[in-house]
Amino acid sequence: MKDISVPARHSDIGRVVAGEKIAWDRFVEDFSGLLYGVVLRTLRLRSPSASADDAKDVMQEVFLRLIKDDFRLLRSYREERASLSTWLTVVGRSVALDWLRRPEARRATVELDEELAAPEDRPFGGRLELPPGVLTERQAHVLTLLFDQDLDVDEVAQALSVQAQTVRSLKHQALERLRGHYGARPDLA
Repeated sequence: MKDISVPARHSDIGRVVAGEKIAWDRFVEDFSGLLYGVVLRTLRLRSPSASADDAKDVMQEVFLRLIKDDFRLLRSYREERASLSTWLTVVGRSVALDWLRRPEARRATVELDEELAAPEDRPFGGRLELPPGVLTERQAHVLTLLFDQDLDVDEVAQALSVQAQTVRSLKHQALERLRGHYGARPDLA
């Protein structure tokens, strides 16, 4: 396994910002793993649906920011203030957070993902088919209101004249019964 905490000497950074291709290639090779991990963790922490492809896109932005305006950002690195790994971690997180804040980037990704999704992966648009005898009548009714009628928990609670927590409990119980009926492993549910 490659050590991603390879300490770069300040002179190596000097060679990178001087435009030496070999120095740049080594820099990218040495720190790509670190940056990918930082970016992916940051994206998934803030947006659990973030994909590995999203992380790769953000990594490209990190490297572009480092070289933009004649390596202005990379030139700002100061060895006496932090290790290069720590500094790049901060830069990677910052770029990932900026990327998440751009609504057009997230919206375009979601639309494209939905467009390219296989039919079985697309959002459910049909009627809920519940196996007979598995759920209580009340549990089945709650799931039907939530999924077929597309009501939220508060709307279902109001329709049934119960507390929202009751609706959440009934939904949870129903899903547990369905998992048991279909044999879903608890660690995958």
